Amino acid sequence: MIPKTKDPVNQPLIDLESRIGLQQLGLMNNAVWYEDPKRLVFTLARYKFVAKMFTGKSDVAEIGCGDGFGGRIVRQEVKNLLITDYDSLFIEKFKQQVSEKWPIEAKVHDILAGPLQKKVDAIYSLDVMEHIYQESEAHFIINICLSLQNNGCAIIGMPSVESQSYASPASREGHVNCKSGKDFQELLQLYFDHVFLFSMNDEVVHTGYTKMAHYLLALCVVPKHVR
Repeated sequence: MIPKTKDPVNQPLIDLESRIGLQQLGLMNNAVWYEDPKRLVFTLARYKFVAKMFTGKSDVAEIGCGDGFGGRIVRQEVKNLLITDYDSLFIEKFKQQVSEKWPIEAKVHDILAGPLQKKVDAIYSLDVMEHIYQESEAHFIINICLSLQNNGCAIIGMPSVESQSYASPASREGHVNCKSGKDFQELLQLYFDHVFLFSMNDEVVHTGYTKMAHYLLALCVVPKHVR
């Protein structure tokens, strides 16, 4: 028997739980929610920024999706979403949580090995580039460009180098290629006609002073390496 709430306005919540159960966070964000819950807000704010920038796009892809938990936020605003990661474990875990309400395609793909199999309108990659050694970053960016349509756009996000003095030892160990805002923008301008740089502190995205930013987001428009 489905339990009844005291306030009838809340009964649809109980009915939904009885029908679909409780939704899961995903492998990575399960740990975040357990260890440092406020970090989940920061992460999801980045996905909301992507979603709003890409509103109305037809075919969008994520490079380095991890557990894919933020994908639904982007899927709300775009027609088709492909999420990819080089680690098959994360893709398999995501497929175990698939939702008919939020259809998202998930595939194993290593962007350092080559571009996506089909070109898309827009690509985003959050918290990935800082894990790629500097000698491989050109392959990373070029293969993103080669995965885009001629007039495509990309959003790339990473922690700023200035933030690393506040990062945990575990984070610093994996962050092998953080950059200042200036260096980040100048690098991406080698591969895109236009690069718009945003700063981020906690869950707030702004256009403020990058040296005081904890996180950097670059909106890159028109790839040069598809021409």
